Amino acid sequence: MNTMDNLEKQLICPICLEMFTKPVVILPCQHNLCRKCANDVFQASNPYLPTRGGSLTSGGRFRCPSCRHEVVLDRHGVYGLQRNLLVENIIDMFKQESSSSSSKPAPERKEETPMCDVHEEEKINIYCVTHGVPTCSMCKVFGAHKDCEVAAITSIYQSKKAELSDGIAMMVGNNDRMQGIVSQLEEACRAIEENGRRQKTLVCERFDQLYSILEEKKAEMSQKVTAEQEEKVNYIRGLTRKYGDHLEESCKMVELGIQTMEEPEMALFLQNTKPLLKKLAEASSTAHLDKVERGYENMDHYTVDFKKEGLALRSLDFLQDDEDEDEEDEDGEASAEEGEGPPAAPAGGGGAPAPVQPAAPPQPSPSSPSAASS
Repeated sequence: MNTMDNLEKQLICPICLEMFTKPVVILPCQHNLCRKCANDVFQASNPYLPTRGGSLTSGGRFRCPSCRHEVVLDRHGVYGLQRNLLVENIIDMFKQESSSSSSKPAPERKEETPMCDVHEEEKINIYCVTHGVPTCSMCKVFGAHKDCEVAAITSIYQSKKAELSDGIAMMVGNNDRMQGIVSQLEEACRAIEENGRRQKTLVCERFDQLYSILEEKKAEMSQKVTAEQEEKVNYIRGLTRKYGDHLEESCKMVELGIQTMEEPEMALFLQNTKPLLKKLAEASSTAHLDKVERGYENMDHYTVDFKKEGLALRSLDFLQDDEDEDEEDEDGEASAEEGEGPPAAPAGGGGAPAPVQPAAPPQPSPSSPSAASS
């Protein structure tokens, strides 16, 4: 019977928590799901996926509920996944074996109650509220808990089980929120890369119109855009890894909590609940994780405006702040006073005044993106 119980646990769908319902599909990560459950997860992960006549017009993706591996689907959706005929045959054999053995009386299972460490012949049957530990009646009458407040182990069992259930529900909600944050971070990473590519393309187009004299400046300005793009992308990817690691730890805590919930013995359950609740409370906090402030992925401050040509080309740069403009104006006034009139621009020199350049918007510092949000 133990073998059948173990086999039944292997045939449980991680979504509906029931035995697999045919057809059973196998994911690329080798985990199995009911096709209906897989479709429900897919629809929930892609609520805005375009459809035509009730069928998908493009592929989508969702994460395996067992290992969080990302599953990419084509336009056929979950119907494009391969069926696991081996699992379906095992389910049929299991149901047939279960129906044939149902007529036989099942042997009674003896629940083993843990014994008291101090009074080895006494079973643990009460709960010390003062110290928060299960104990035996002899400890209450003669032992270390004789002056403590005690309660029935059944009532404490129900309250602690409800508390653990609430903790697990809260952790699942936190995991969903963190998954949303991870998705937003991934989208921000893609936006930064796209914005960086777009800005580099605009810069290159402007410089290509000015031919060889602008080639040196084109490489210099493109490098500035690339440098900030790489800096932001590296920061976002590092933050994504942090949230992913925290999400993985939270998933492990949820699995541990579910395993504890399946513990049939109340005393063992209570012994494991207290440290587990503390770990759940610690894992549910995301205060130590940075938040990306709004607009961090923008790269629009790399704006170019080429209105001057000829000799002024070699003084071109990205738009600077007001301090640089003031210094350039003072230098221009000093040189005008020393001359005997408006200087004539030499044929091949670089004495043309620099163009007036508006201030660029301040760039967010990657080191402290959460300063504004906090």
